[in-house]
Amino acid sequence: MNETPELNFEGVEREPLHAFTEKAYLDYSMYVILDRALPHIGDGLKPVQRRIVYAMSELGLSASSKHKKSARTVGDVLGKFHPHGDAACYEAMVLMAQDFSYRYPLIDGQGNFGSPDDPKSFAAMRYTESRLSPYARVLLQELGQGTVEWVPNFDGTLQEPSLLPARLPNILLNGASGIAVGMATDIPSHNLREVASATIRLLEHSRSTLDDLLEHIQGPDYPTEAEIISPRADIRALYETGHGSIRMRAVYQREDGDIVITALPHQVSGARVLEQIASQMQAKKLPMVDDLRDESDHENPTRLVIVPRSRRVDVEGLMSHLFATTDLEKTYRVNLNMIGVNGRPQVKNLLVILKEWIGFRMDTLRRRLNWRLDKVDKRLHILEGLLVAYLNLDEVIRIVRYEEEPKQKLMDAFSISEIQAEAILETKLRNLARLEEMKIRAEQEELLKEKQEIETLLGSERRMKTLIRKEIQTDAELHGDARRSPIRERAAARALSEADLTPSEPVTVVLSERGWVRAAKGHDVDPAALSYKAGDGFLAAARGKSNQQVVFIDSSGRSYATAAHGLPSARGQGEPVTGRFKLPPGAAIAAVVMGQDDDLFLLASSHGYGFIGRFGDMVTRNRNGKALITLPAGARLLPPVPVGDAESQWIVAISSAGYIGVLPVSELPQMARGKGNKILGIPAKRLKSGEETLIAVQVVSEDDRLVLHVGRKFKAMDWKELQGYRIERGKRGHKLPQGWRNVDRVELGTCD
Repeated sequence: MNETPELNFEGVEREPLHAFTEKAYLDYSMYVILDRALPHIGDGLKPVQRRIVYAMSELGLSASSKHKKSARTVGDVLGKFHPHGDAACYEAMVLMAQDFSYRYPLIDGQGNFGSPDDPKSFAAMRYTESRLSPYARVLLQELGQGTVEWVPNFDGTLQEPSLLPARLPNILLNGASGIAVGMATDIPSHNLREVASATIRLLEHSRSTLDDLLEHIQGPDYPTEAEIISPRADIRALYETGHGSIRMRAVYQREDGDIVITALPHQVSGARVLEQIASQMQAKKLPMVDDLRDESDHENPTRLVIVPRSRRVDVEGLMSHLFATTDLEKTYRVNLNMIGVNGRPQVKNLLVILKEWIGFRMDTLRRRLNWRLDKVDKRLHILEGLLVAYLNLDEVIRIVRYEEEPKQKLMDAFSISEIQAEAILETKLRNLARLEEMKIRAEQEELLKEKQEIETLLGSERRMKTLIRKEIQTDAELHGDARRSPIRERAAARALSEADLTPSEPVTVVLSERGWVRAAKGHDVDPAALSYKAGDGFLAAARGKSNQQVVFIDSSGRSYATAAHGLPSARGQGEPVTGRFKLPPGAAIAAVVMGQDDDLFLLASSHGYGFIGRFGDMVTRNRNGKALITLPAGARLLPPVPVGDAESQWIVAISSAGYIGVLPVSELPQMARGKGNKILGIPAKRLKSGEETLIAVQVVSEDDRLVLHVGRKFKAMDWKELQGYRIERGKRGHKLPQGWRNVDRVELGTCD
């Protein structure tokens, strides 16, 4: 029988699971933040980028050397400094070689390193070749001069630099993007000359403000000639807070009626833009565009041609629509998050970034000068020993020839150090001529002069700043160039509405009693003469344009909207409105209205209340509609009446008991929704019992005539006659003449 062995946990470290997981997560987070995703303010590089550049310099792949296989570099980086995936490492290397991704590429690539249309279409590393670019010297030039700390590599067999001694603020020049744990960075690239000028300004005037620096730095400068259209105030806020956004817009020009796009926003694919435009054309949302062509080639890297359907097309409006609906205009997030000189990640503003970098550069220069001073001191020490030897040459020769321990004897005889004695013993016989003594003294004088200059520099911060300024100016002249991304404030892009994209043709929308709707072309249609289903008939009609919205109002006072061009043709019976909208139980469509957004309508209920409504406030995209007019219990909606000039028009209201009132339109409020104010004062008891209601409202001007229809009779009332029925809003009104009190309907017209 097998016995279960006893478990022994002696010597095993115990820790609560929550404490272990918390520590493990924090360790991983800090690793990702500090050693993978965020760049350092000193050299502007992430660890993988820094290791690639350093490994290439160790391989001798300078800008003046021959290109070598990229696989060789990647293998060196992985084997010596960066034990991660080769694909990720190679991709980071390719990015630093793409002149459309990096403003100042660090690597000079030979072969297929991708294209702006597809940055990741680069060839495998076994096919491409690479070397460092001339700009990379800005990062590597002072590397072997004691300027940075060296740390062990991942297996402790080699040393690698913790930072590169950048001579320019590369963190701003090439920017960076990355996602860490709980934070991210998006630093845009900038123009070298502008950043150098701002840095020099801050060097010379340490109390410079952000506005002083922005006299030099106009804004980001991407590796594309597309325009930056963000307002100056937004750009300033970005540099003040360390986060914000930048908008870029493609550049186009007119050529023989065609629209030619010559520059795209940063990292925007021309093929993708053409695909977006083509999809709109297929969906018949761009009727004014006839054709698209991609004429890009080596001479014209970006040349996208849009052919308008005719020369009458509004090009500005079309391009504004394309800017709003495609990648021809793009917004870039900016988050100036980086690892500072204190080793901690932080979002910094422009002033802090340049101040910290100047501090880093001052420390780097001080280390370089101290390293050189130490070299000079050591050489002077050796030269002093050699000079002693030349002044006592015979004795030195005797000691070297006859003594068993010549080093110690030389040290004792001439009171020199071991280093000096070693240098004497290593001197070749051919150098024992008299001329050599003169060379030693000349070198000694030169080194003493250099030592004095270095000590003077180290003792004066002002002189060190002057030296930094000269070095920045030299590098700016060598590597600087003109701004590529012009900054121009532009009006916001506006997508064309469905109405703008639809042909504007006169239409008449016809609504039947049972809620069937259709649209007939033209305004000369007699809706009542159209054919209707059995038991159905004409209810209401509205005249407008095919590119306008149609508003339906139901018996509960809710409004609904749809595009006029989407309605079925009047050649058939139409379709039920209930198929397009979701009406409340028991409600039915009672009215139909068309117009422009700013057109006004009189909305009234049979209980005598009403208000002036704006057409744009009636429109809604909600299938369930929106509340428009509040109808009291038992009240019904009266047909909406168009209002022209509310200051000069009058409302005529007539009740079923033959009462009439005329009042100015201006006495009614303009509202987006609600019950409105009382127009005609019908007693509440008569309203409640249904004895009397408001049966008609109309809006008239001085030139209009009001026609009352009673059975087959009609009565035309001109302006003067109507003025005799003027009332104050909400009053009872006046009785119509005998025989005209049972009004069937009211309309504007003449008695001819």
